[in-house]
Amino acid sequence: MDSRTLTRVAAVALLAVALTASLIAMSWQEQEDEPARAISAAPAIPPADPLREGQRRCQQMGEAAAKDPDCMAIWAETRDRFLGRDTGSRDAEH
Repeated sequence: MDSRTLTRVAAVALLAVALTASLIAMSWQEQEDEPARAISAAPAIPPADPLREGQRRCQQMGEAAAKDPDCMAIWAETRDRFLGRDTGSRDAEH
């Protein structure tokens, strides 16, 4: 292979690399220029949970909550809910 052909092959390879790098850079820039997609769904507002409200009340009571029968029942229901137990059977017992 003579030096003239080798030079042409090198030039074509360099041109291909430069073209590929330019295309990659342009595609990245297009992705950055796209505006962020707005979420159209309204935020979900969970329904009021009386158990949660009772937990807050007992939390604010501090040490006195350990002697409060309502707080004891709330904690038992919370434990049952966490463990996946059926709370209907507990209500039947009491």
